[in-house]
Amino acid sequence: MKNINRRMISIIIASVILVTIVSIYFAGTLFPESALRADFSQKFLSPSFEHPFGTDYLGRDMFARTIKGLSLSLTVGAIASVVSSLIALIIGVTAALGKGWIDHAINWFIDVFMSVPHTVLLILISIALNQGATGLLIGIALTHWTSLARLVRAEVLQVRDQQFVLAARRFGKSPFWVARKHILPHVLPQFFVGLILMFPHAIMHESGLTFLGFGMPPEQPAIGIILSESMRYISAGAWWLVFFPGLALVVLVILIETFGTTVRHLFEPRQAQL
Repeated sequence: MKNINRRMISIIIASVILVTIVSIYFAGTLFPESALRADFSQKFLSPSFEHPFGTDYLGRDMFARTIKGLSLSLTVGAIASVVSSLIALIIGVTAALGKGWIDHAINWFIDVFMSVPHTVLLILISIALNQGATGLLIGIALTHWTSLARLVRAEVLQVRDQQFVLAARRFGKSPFWVARKHILPHVLPQFFVGLILMFPHAIMHESGLTFLGFGMPPEQPAIGIILSESMRYISAGAWWLVFFPGLALVVLVILIETFGTTVRHLFEPRQAQL
C-alpha cells in the first residue's frame, strides 16, 4: 500500500504539472490581439489588480505578453525537442546495430558536435538561416540530440545481445523486425524521458538566443525579446518588466524538469517505490 501510494502521488504530481503546462500554452494562444496592443496612457504602471505584471513602456499589459511569450517558447521547445529526439533515436539505434565502422564514425561525429558550445553553434546556424524563427528552430533541433543519442545507443547495446533477441535472429527474423519488436519497446521509455528533459533546455536556448537578437522577430512577444527590451528600464525603477517574465520562465522550466523526473520514476519501478 505504501508503494502504491507513492506511485499514485507521482502520477498526481505529473498530471497536475501537465495540466498547468497545457493551460499556459492554450492561454497564450487564446489571448486576443487587443490584449497586446499599445496604450500610451497606461505606460509604466506598476503591478496592480488590473495589470498583475504591470505595463511596459508602450502601455502593453505585461501579464498578457508574458503568457503569450511562454506559449511561443513552449511551441518552439516542443517542435525542436521532438525533431531532435527523433534524430537521436535514429542515430543511436543505427550506431548500436550497425557495423563497427559505422559505430565508430557516429561516435566520432558526436564527439566533434559536442566539442562546439551550443550557443556558438546556434548563433552560427541562426545567422546562416537569416536569423529568423525558422533558423532558431532548426538550430535547436540540430544541436540537442547528442546526449540522447548516446543514451539510446547504450540502451540498444544492452538489449541487442539478450537471449530473446539472439533467438529471433536464429529464427531468421530480419534486423528491421528485431528492432521494431524487441529493440524499440525497450528503448522507448528512455527516449520519451529524454525528450521531456530536453524540452527545458530547448526553451532556455530559445529565450537566450532571442534575448541576444538571433531568434524571434522584434514584433513577437517572446520572453527573450521582453527581457531584452526591459533591461534598459531597470535603472528607471520599472523592475516588474524583468522580474515577472524572468520568474515565469524559470518556473516553467522547473515545472517541465519536475515533470520529466516524475515520468522517469514512473518508468523505473525501483525508483517509483523508493
